[in-house]
Amino acid sequence: MIMATKVKVAYLGPKGTFTEQATRSYFLDNYEFIEYRDIPEVFTAISSGFVNFGVVPIENSIEGSVNIALDLLFESDFKVSGEIEQRIIQNLISEDDVDLADVKKVISHPQAIAQCRNFLKLKLPESERIEVASTAAAVKAVKGSTDMAAIGSELAAKSYKMKILYPGIEDNPNNCTRFFVLSQQEPPPTGNDKTTIIFSVKHAPGALYDALGVLASRNINLTKIESRPTRKKPWEYIFYCGFEGHKDESLIQNVLSELKNKTTLLKVLGSYPKAKMT
Repeated sequence: MIMATKVKVAYLGPKGTFTEQATRSYFLDNYEFIEYRDIPEVFTAISSGFVNFGVVPIENSIEGSVNIALDLLFESDFKVSGEIEQRIIQNLISEDDVDLADVKKVISHPQAIAQCRNFLKLKLPESERIEVASTAAAVKAVKGSTDMAAIGSELAAKSYKMKILYPGIEDNPNNCTRFFVLSQQEPPPTGNDKTTIIFSVKHAPGALYDALGVLASRNINLTKIESRPTRKKPWEYIFYCGFEGHKDESLIQNVLSELKNKTTLLKVLGSYPKAKMT
């Protein structure tokens, strides 16, 4: 009997990251999930064809964009085929026998520590802050410790059999992260889609205004715009732009055709269904 090969999905690991949590909310259990140490490794796994999909964080509603992911999207050839929006609930995690009074060091990803400033200032003002590559790595690092606690997800606490000392310690209840699903495939229009592009314009008065006017004149809703250095020439920038609609729709095709005449570079990263909050 021939066994069907599972579709492989890469995500930013280790086990227990918010990226794994988002990945499992998007894909069914019959996929094979593979963790990678960092975002560049996820991109490499997709470009090599070793995995079918990859999931990476792209921006947080409080701390902003994940710049390494944006830069790699500019350099890569595959597509954004989906997005996931996830409510981020941070927890203070420790071993079972650790009390809050025992905690002398708090370890986590820099963004997670920043998202919990008020709690740390109120409850653990004297504790040392230690930054690591991910929230899951932080939870893994405090396993067996009697004076350390990590900030991380409920999934990380379960994955490493740790205790949630305090749940929901993030300062802002509107803390959300958006993830991109990357692949070599492009999904067809659903009627409720978004498109993400990268473009640059001449260094001239009104050039950006003229480019964005192509969207405004057709009443197309802009969902995101952000500039990033090209890293090729000082003070030269590219723009990441998201808007409603699918690139296979005639309206969006006309927009992209006109934009091509008003930009010095235009790259369509992909069209994909709008995310639902998980």
